[in-house]
Amino acid sequence: MAPSSLISLSFFLLVSSATAFNITKILGTYPDFSSFNSYLTQTQLATEINKRQTITVLVVANSEVDSLSSQPIDVVKRVLSAHVVLDYFDITKLQEMKKSSLLTTLFQSSGVAMNEQGFINVTKTVSGEIEFGSAVKGAPLTSKLVKMVAAQPYNISVLQISSPIVPTGIENANPNSTASPPHSASPATPPPSEGPAGPVAGSPKASKAPAPTKASPSAPSESPSDSADAPSDNADVPSEADAPDVSDSPLNSPPMAIADEPAGDSDESPAPSPPKTKSSSSARVTLGGFVGIVIVAVSSLVAL
Repeated sequence: MAPSSLISLSFFLLVSSATAFNITKILGTYPDFSSFNSYLTQTQLATEINKRQTITVLVVANSEVDSLSSQPIDVVKRVLSAHVVLDYFDITKLQEMKKSSLLTTLFQSSGVAMNEQGFINVTKTVSGEIEFGSAVKGAPLTSKLVKMVAAQPYNISVLQISSPIVPTGIENANPNSTASPPHSASPATPPPSEGPAGPVAGSPKASKAPAPTKASPSAPSESPSDSADAPSDNADVPSEADAPDVSDSPLNSPPMAIADEPAGDSDESPAPSPPKTKSSSSARVTLGGFVGIVIVAVSSLVAL
């Protein structure tokens, strides 16, 4: 029985610690915060607060919180969620701060906060007062600590402040508006993809523009070949070789004249070579005859 009773007791303590406080019941005993408590119920922030095990709620008196009555209920929820600090702070802990500190609020965990809207700036003045304000850049300290309302150490602390803390632009922090930029960015992506495709297609065409230049060199390459055939057929008649040059375009005529001159030189170079070979052969025949005559003469003298 003893072990079972211990198990039951530990289970009870576990459950009781999980639901250690109820913010609506705590504020229900303070009529000055009835409007704030009512907003917590309407916005269902009370349920989110009760799920937390360590939290601090900055409450505002009815006379000050009524300034939010003209706002839509979703805006009121954002403003009040910025009054719920996700840590335990009592007066003693605040007085122990050096100068200033940034506290994370429930609004920051919503995923809707932008530009430090989900943080609160807490500053200890020279005179020892504790002042609160939004952590948005340039936002002033608009509220002061009034008193401790209730506390359950290290689980929940309820502190009264002088006026609501309304972060700049919190009325525009809409989940739908935050989701819209990605949609607007997605259609913007196709134009860039089409943009590069156009220039890329045009650039190779521009680079291939020198194709006409490739065709122009081919024309001169064919004209020299034709001109080379003309002099080979009419090598004996230089005047006829000049005639095709005149019929050709003036641009092609200079290379033709240059091509004819080396061709003539090549024909004249082999012409002197045959006489050289004949003179050498005749000289050899004469020398051989002379040697034969000498031998015959010598042999006849020996015979005598």
